Amino acid sequence: MPGQQLKAIIFDIGRVLVRVDIRRAQQGLAAGLNLTPEELWSAIEKDPRWCDWQEGRMSARDWHQNLSNRLGMRMNFEEFKKVWNSALDPQPIHPDSLFDELAKSYTLGLLSNTDPIHVAFLESTYKFFDHFPKQVRTYSCVAGSSKPNPLIFREALKACKVRADQAVYIDDIAAYVEAARGLGMAGIHYQSPSQLVEDFRNLGVQTP
Repeated sequence: MPGQQLKAIIFDIGRVLVRVDIRRAQQGLAAGLNLTPEELWSAIEKDPRWCDWQEGRMSARDWHQNLSNRLGMRMNFEEFKKVWNSALDPQPIHPDSLFDELAKSYTLGLLSNTDPIHVAFLESTYKFFDHFPKQVRTYSCVAGSSKPNPLIFREALKACKVRADQAVYIDDIAAYVEAARGLGMAGIHYQSPSQLVEDFRNLGVQTP
């Protein structure tokens, strides 16, 4: 896709813009339980309400209560939120200069499978969100669908007011990149900041 045709750059958040260390949350959530941190996290990901939580059909307090009932957690809601967010590194991966430069020529968007607890933390913690107005932030918990469902990709394109062939999507999960490509978007499988810059340049995107 030639750079002059590209109008929007849409980023995943976790492990693309923000480092994620699930072990911190695992250890905190497993404290006082007869489960290892790994066993606890496996139980959370296999929870029957996980998709409801990720796709906005369950409130944060109901999710906390659900896990407390199923796993025997005794922490209160505020403690739970703090531990849940501990998986997110407060130091962003990329410098603001990257977004300063990209925003000169492209609409910048976000597309993330995430939940309301993380959204509140992300939006209040990272300065780079200044480059992503609220209308271009597409979250699974708001959209009601999650990657790799084509519906959420179309929501992100609509939010950025571009066609699929005018956008590039960046994600650390290869299957989600392929899902975007299947809709006609360009895709970058994110692995490192230097690799991202190189792939941008191959698309004709100027970076700092």
